Amino acid sequence: MSHAALSPATDHPTSTIAPPAPPATLTLEERLALVVAEMTTRLDEAAVAYEVNTAHIPTEPVNLSDLITGPLDTGPAPMPDLYPTPVAALLQRAHHQLLTGGWCKDALVDEDGARCMLGAIRAETRGDSGLEAAAAAVLLDAVRRRFGDHIESVPSFNDAHGSGRVPTRMVEQAAQLADTRGL
Repeated sequence: MSHAALSPATDHPTSTIAPPAPPATLTLEERLALVVAEMTTRLDEAAVAYEVNTAHIPTEPVNLSDLITGPLDTGPAPMPDLYPTPVAALLQRAHHQLLTGGWCKDALVDEDGARCMLGAIRAETRGDSGLEAAAAAVLLDAVRRRFGDHIESVPSFNDAHGSGRVPTRMVEQAAQLADTRGL
């Protein structure tokens, strides 16, 4: 025994373990082939898992009439009144009317159903001319507070604008003013 030494506990020769050989350098093609093999294995395992996980799902088409039990188009839900007083609640509904139905000028209602400020108020009063007059008065007061006393009427203010952004916002502010006044 030239290079091996005896171990005192076993009286067997011990050998020194040689360090592992450096990894072999693979070419690009060999590395790609290994990746393809690994991906193929993973895809095969995923396909089996998919089949197992979906085996209980029926494959017949679903009949929508079995699922839908109510009407399909219920329309927009009416907006709840945020204000407890009648004039403020009316102006809030008129504001919502302008937001959802559209705004117009030079007419109470245009051919598309859009309304001016006064047209939106009138649509929401449901024939109560006293409530309509009170809401129009609060709206005119809100407009004059913001834009000055030279504003002659709600229709003239409405028709002076090219878009509904400012008139619609003024109806909202009038609702807040009416609520503050307890109207």
